[in-house]
Amino acid sequence: MAGKVAGKQTRRRGAELETALLEAAWNDLIERGYENLTLDAVAAQAGTSRPVIARRWPDRHALVIAAVKNWATHNQLPLADTGSLRGDLLAYLQAKSIQRAELMAVFGVRLAAFVAEDAHAAKHLAEAITAAQGLDELWDRAAARGEIDPDTLSPRLRALPFDLVGAELARTGRPLPIETIEEILDTIVLPLVSRPPANP
Repeated sequence: MAGKVAGKQTRRRGAELETALLEAAWNDLIERGYENLTLDAVAAQAGTSRPVIARRWPDRHALVIAAVKNWATHNQLPLADTGSLRGDLLAYLQAKSIQRAELMAVFGVRLAAFVAEDAHAAKHLAEAITAAQGLDELWDRAAARGEIDPDTLSPRLRALPFDLVGAELARTGRPLPIETIEEILDTIVLPLVSRPPANP
């Protein structure tokens, strides 16, 4: 059995222990929902004690945010290299739209109490997931191709296409048609982030 050797519980420390705790919290969240998640249950599932959790996260709210971010880090969507910023964003946002719509359906049930407890919870979760996606590569490729000026690409602009798609998903609750994503890119995002053509 994982975590046991010759019938004795092994002592995990550092990153290994933290990963076990975050995975236990995610599993408990998905199986039983936030309202039934307890630090004692998470500790038991991870084979440790509640004080060990308390030293890392002050409460279950912080633990859930960390668990969602950990899940997102280990379930990153591939970043297609299509040869253009538009193509890269379109491919990623199509896949993201499907994944996030599925997550929203689960979270709507399992995290209802979490959102009720914190009016900004949905925003916190979306930010945690986006931050874990490793999207700098997408923008770096566009800069290397000369499509954007990285010096003018603020954090808000970097987040813009994902925020807009997320807002539309929150409104509809369904994966977005490709036409909607194309409209977001062509009429809002790309005009703001693209490098102006050089003067002849």
